[in-house]
Amino acid sequence: MMKRTLIPLVLILAACDPTPPPPQPETERQPNPVFETQIQAMEKARAVEGQVREAAEAQRKQMDEAAQQ
Repeated sequence: MMKRTLIPLVLILAACDPTPPPPQPETERQPNPVFETQIQAMEKARAVEGQVREAAEAQRKQMDEAAQQ
């Protein structure tokens, strides 16, 4: 009975390598075109968001000035 549990346990422990793999050398990564496209789209969206906020603020100012007259 002991051999039945000891043998699989030894095999499992033998399969575990206690040393971590060596670190991968830093290589210059080529940008993924899909990610680059997404990053550019986000940058454009941020620019548009800023323009929309400025336009909304200008409209609020105009409405406040018109209400005061």
